[in-house]
Amino acid sequence: MELYEFTLIFSLAETRQDPEVHVAALLDAGCDDALIGVGTKGRIALNFSREAETALNALTSAFNDVKKAIPDARIAEAAPDWVGLSDVAGLLGCSRQYMRKLMVTQSQAFPLPVHDGSTSVWNLESVLTWLKQHKSYPVAATLFDISVVTRQFNLYQQIQQARPQLQQHFRAICH
Repeated sequence: MELYEFTLIFSLAETRQDPEVHVAALLDAGCDDALIGVGTKGRIALNFSREAETALNALTSAFNDVKKAIPDARIAEAAPDWVGLSDVAGLLGCSRQYMRKLMVTQSQAFPLPVHDGSTSVWNLESVLTWLKQHKSYPVAATLFDISVVTRQFNLYQQIQQARPQLQQHFRAICH
């Protein structure tokens, strides 16, 4: 068994309802290994430290436990996935300056951001893969595995919103 740390953020069906009313149900449903955040009206975030055989099992069991407690909750995001350089540095225990130096000095090889602007955002999995392959950087297997699973989970959620006719068009131009 490994310990996986990740966050699931849900949107609540009744946005006027105080998310605090769900805390006891979440604990009863098996979410006693999560810090529960209820700071935003209509949202609830659970920061899990869950033991499981695989990252996929950890995320799946956590998701099912939340849905057991709050059946009408809709998943908004699984994290860690979209990250800035400070996030990556925090997860790896290095400085933001080191991560920025790698990005700047290795700009041709460094993964492309999913959003490039005043604050750039990357998929964590892409950055960790690059660090492992190009810098032989020691990345914890559990962090890498959960980054793969959360990215795939978010991609699946996003593709559900895609319009079929546009999917066909983009499939044709991208291949």
